[in-house]
Amino acid sequence: MLVMGNKITILGAGSWGTALAVHLAQKDYRVALWTRNEEYYNELITSRENRKYLPGIKLKENIDIYLDVQEAVKNSSVLILSVPSHAVRSTLKLVKSNLDKDTIIVNTAKGFEESTLLRLSQVIQEELDGHECVVLSGPSHAEEVSKFLPTAVVASSQNQSLAEDVQDLFMSSNLRVYTNPDLCGVEIGGALKNIIALATGIADGLGYGDNTRAALITRGLAEIARLGVALGANPLTFAGLTGIGDLIVTCNSMHSRNRRAGILLGQGLKLTEVLQKIGMVVEGVRTTKVALQLAQKVKVEMPITQEVYHVIYLDKDPRVSVYDLMGRQKTHEVEEVANSKINW
Repeated sequence: MLVMGNKITILGAGSWGTALAVHLAQKDYRVALWTRNEEYYNELITSRENRKYLPGIKLKENIDIYLDVQEAVKNSSVLILSVPSHAVRSTLKLVKSNLDKDTIIVNTAKGFEESTLLRLSQVIQEELDGHECVVLSGPSHAEEVSKFLPTAVVASSQNQSLAEDVQDLFMSSNLRVYTNPDLCGVEIGGALKNIIALATGIADGLGYGDNTRAALITRGLAEIARLGVALGANPLTFAGLTGIGDLIVTCNSMHSRNRRAGILLGQGLKLTEVLQKIGMVVEGVRTTKVALQLAQKVKVEMPITQEVYHVIYLDKDPRVSVYDLMGRQKTHEVEEVANSKINW
């Protein structure tokens, strides 16, 4: 059981890591927030504000800023990973020798490891054998959490007791936390929604309307669930916060960097130009490549994901992608759901 005297370490001082630090500090926990960038560290120390990612949000005095990662993790009861998905393994390699054996690992990154196609909890298990992992996921823009706007998320682990400890850690009057034992489904929903956000953004950039976005969200959810079930997920998970919930918020909000990136792609910019303009990690770009490989591996159709891949990596004209999606062989929605064993 976690108590107020416990040290909570957050690795990654981007928007989400900072928002979680602000949230936990409001609950009177002592929070260690680590960044690897010395210039950024100095700015955080001096201004007590994350001006790049969360301007206007002040860091309370019980948030300690660290540049030395070993000092940051020393004597921590909980280690929260808020680094990009591609940095999870390398970050764990930095700190694993200094972790206490009872330290709870909480992952908030959404994606896969590109080289292995592993979910991030599987990467954590490989690197930290003996440490159980809890995934915190759901429709939660950092900008809103840092302002204490009502939000609901999910804590998922194969260890229900551990998930409930993390539920208690984060639960507050403005952040409601549910638990879900379907770790596979929670991670897949959180990762793949970024692909559909890219797709809806592309449609917005092309000047299409609400009908198009609704179609992409709905059919996007169908292919997320299709792949998820093939990989062992519970289909009902995709009807929850980490499925349709995360999909709605990511596909409809300008807080979403994946949606903003999609809009720029739809307006004709190339990927390199888009990433330069966004200036932050766009997880959906890497996830698209991994998802397509996984779909091919388990023989699952993901037409929206395939077209997003073609636009991003093969410079396909987005309008041609829309034409190709609309011209696919006709099918029956209910029969398709039944055939994929998704019972909702």
